[in-house]
Amino acid sequence: MTPWEAAAVVAAGIGAGGINAVVGSGSLITFPTLLALGYPPIVANVSNNLGLVPGGVTGVLGYRNELKGQAGRLLRLGVASVLGAVAGGLLLLRLPEDAFEVIVPVLIGLACVLVVVQPRLNKWLAARREFAHPHGGPWLWLGVLAAGVYGGYFGAAQGVVLIGLLGSFLDDGLQRVNAAKNMLSLLVNTAAAILFILVAPVDWPAVAAVAAGTMIGGYLGARVGRKLPAPVLRGFIVLVGVVAIVNLVSEW
Repeated sequence: MTPWEAAAVVAAGIGAGGINAVVGSGSLITFPTLLALGYPPIVANVSNNLGLVPGGVTGVLGYRNELKGQAGRLLRLGVASVLGAVAGGLLLLRLPEDAFEVIVPVLIGLACVLVVVQPRLNKWLAARREFAHPHGGPWLWLGVLAAGVYGGYFGAAQGVVLIGLLGSFLDDGLQRVNAAKNMLSLLVNTAAAILFILVAPVDWPAVAAVAAGTMIGGYLGARVGRKLPAPVLRGFIVLVGVVAIVNLVSEW
């Protein structure tokens, strides 16, 4: 990795860390950046996952006030996140690389759609939040498990999926839901990262560059990200996602 390439990955990591703390679609920036620099898809995905963990830590620390009183809930849901992440990571490593190259453009497209529809999703959630189960119930646990599988396999917009699930099944404010989302996303990324370190191909310079950026971005995103114009942020994420899909499809 050249110094200019490292700078580009760090910059992408800053954007991804901030977006993950606020929205949860940061991989739509870092993953395409690594692809554009010539990394194979699975190596890019694995290295990106490891690099997102430090940014997840700073994002969680930034929301520590909103996490107060959620320990019991997060302990139960965290088990589902970890189990799902390990299952998703194993799928990534067991399925042929050709399957990943076909599946990922579809997942990126789905992630982009989720980012676009999130404002309407939030309105729908707000309208029905009074009917939510106080502790989430078994359906939320299963939903978080499925989100963990998705996050362990690829992970872009897993935060959007988690916000939708948590907001649907919990009677709680959106900021506390977002704090819980950050913690569960961190658990997914950490569990998958441990698995990948043990058995997957990792490019450590790429991990270091992504990690440096996401640590800065996660801290800034937790502090000031909520002040950014949401439409501009969503538009940029979708643009990056479309570019990633075009790049992947053109390599087939």
